[in-house]
Amino acid sequence: MAQANIHGGALDYEVAGAGEAVVFIHGFSLDARMWDDQFEFFAQHFRVLRCDLRGFGRSSLPTTEYAHTDDLDALLAHVGIEAAHIVGLSMGGGVAADFALAYPERVRSLVLVDAAIGGFTYTADWGNPSRAARADGAEAGKAAWLHDALFDPIRALPGPWARMQQMAADYSGYHWLNRSTERRPEREPFTQLERIAAPTLALVGEHDLPDFHAIAEAIAQRAPNARKVVLKGVGHMVNMEAPEVFNSMVLEFLRGQIAQRAQMNP
Repeated sequence: MAQANIHGGALDYEVAGAGEAVVFIHGFSLDARMWDDQFEFFAQHFRVLRCDLRGFGRSSLPTTEYAHTDDLDALLAHVGIEAAHIVGLSMGGGVAADFALAYPERVRSLVLVDAAIGGFTYTADWGNPSRAARADGAEAGKAAWLHDALFDPIRALPGPWARMQQMAADYSGYHWLNRSTERRPEREPFTQLERIAAPTLALVGEHDLPDFHAIAEAIAQRAPNARKVVLKGVGHMVNMEAPEVFNSMVLEFLRGQIAQRAQMNP
């Protein structure tokens, strides 16, 4: 891993492979390690970038106002990537959607996996980990987070669950204990799905929570070049729960996008 000085902070990142660029963005409380089953596989076909977002993993904690979209734009410039296929899971899917709206010229395609899109009205209460952390410390917040029903499917898989627990254990708990300084878009992305022009694959695990199925369906219905696919037998952490199926599906999608662009620009 390397570090880049970005907008007053330091982002940890890793790059491998050659060809068209693919960027992987992790979920909340996690870090770039959640893509261990994807990084080397996709590096055989593409130039792959994964990073720890600001406040997560080995990247620096927020010390001032920031935006993940601006961080990603600067990181792409730092490593010399003009445009990329963006793959994001959960919070990372939300960052990917934000990025496609803020920097559409940077995005060749999107893979939004069990995406948490800003502006969606959730039926689930996500405040319990924060309440636990503020009452009893970060470790209590992590325990509450890992016991959420969101992770029931991966909890049944000893290997992936151990990796998930390790990443959560390494998370600082910063976002539960501090007022957010993240700069959000003036209009929430969920109200602007029609503006996401990039070819988009909305993936959702069969056993994920109903809210994430609703988000994937909204993406497919409202984004002009999007389709929804349900991955059978898995929950929220589809890339860790069924990596071979996930890798095959995403690779097929990316190759299809490259082939279509080649036909349009012979």
